[in-house]
Amino acid sequence: MAPGTGLAAVSAALLAMNRTLEVRDVLQTIVGSARELLAARYAALGVPDGQGGFAQFIVDGVSDRQWQAIGPLPRQHGVLAAMLHDGVPVRLADVREHTSFEGWPSAHPEIIDFLGMPIVDGDEVLGALFLANKRCPPGSRPRPGVCAFTAEDEELLRLLAAHAAIALTNARLYERSRELTIAEERARLAHELHDAVAQKLFSLRLTAQAAATLVDRDPLRARQELRQVTALAAEAADELRAAVVELRPAALDEDGLHATLRAQIQVLDRAHPARVTLDCQDVRALPAAQEEALLRVAQEALHNALRHAEPRRVAVSLFRRGLATVLRVADDGGGFDPAAVRAAGRHLGLVSMRERAASVGGDLTVESAPGKGTVIEVEVPGG
Repeated sequence: MAPGTGLAAVSAALLAMNRTLEVRDVLQTIVGSARELLAARYAALGVPDGQGGFAQFIVDGVSDRQWQAIGPLPRQHGVLAAMLHDGVPVRLADVREHTSFEGWPSAHPEIIDFLGMPIVDGDEVLGALFLANKRCPPGSRPRPGVCAFTAEDEELLRLLAAHAAIALTNARLYERSRELTIAEERARLAHELHDAVAQKLFSLRLTAQAAATLVDRDPLRARQELRQVTALAAEAADELRAAVVELRPAALDEDGLHATLRAQIQVLDRAHPARVTLDCQDVRALPAAQEEALLRVAQEALHNALRHAEPRRVAVSLFRRGLATVLRVADDGGGFDPAAVRAAGRHLGLVSMRERAASVGGDLTVESAPGKGTVIEVEVPGG
């Protein structure tokens, strides 16, 4: 690559990475730019999930059909693990000769020469770029090692990765800011909904009482009051219906339960003094009704813990138990006596949580005591 051409290509790649603020678009641009810039046949970018796998894995040079045949997202093993854990570049003439090489699925393209570069922000590994099978210049007669990645390629990819870290960090900050804005807007809508519906229900109750009083001595007036009851009930129903549509977790349809929970918990962790965490272990996709029920139970349990229990830590877990899927929300807050709560006619959302669990064939259990924290667990059956 001529110096002028190389500089123009690098400049174009850097501009492309900063042209969008959507995280997935940034990731895709980084992968495509790296593959084109270094003349690689294949390129990929993995974003670790902190639990031994990849939260996202973007590929370039592999068709959708090939990618589907390859199978699930790769785990952090072999050469990928070595690079991510050590945080240093890996350049190999033949990846198969590396001591950590563990093979690949049968549908995976055959990879020989390999160049990997971590994308880091301080001490945090944001992701890792993988390039494979460098293309030889037109008209060349390749021999073993002639078209492998060079030290100059490694330095160029290091430069690209440094700017990729900036672009990716900016995109994540933008998305987090948007999440906070959405959370604030949802809270505002919920508050307005509560006020509006509460007023409607208060008027509804007064009008119904007036109708009951007038039914014997002034039936005509009582009928008028009952017509007003019907109108007020219709208005309240319309407001509730509009709120359900507006507050429906659209991200659940697009991203699934794990990603939606993770995004909401990240917002809560930043917005509250308590440490709020999520641990998701080997949970497959569930039917839409079950995912929404589990999300709503988690939201209610988190709301109760953060609003009333004054915890230092709230831990949300999602895991498999045999064929069933289990959601657990545990806090180290003040706790309560479930029997006393029931006797006092209070429920802290427990009734609605039990109803949501039961609606998808699940069971909900509550363990709590004053000063001992609270554990809420819901288990839904699998197929």
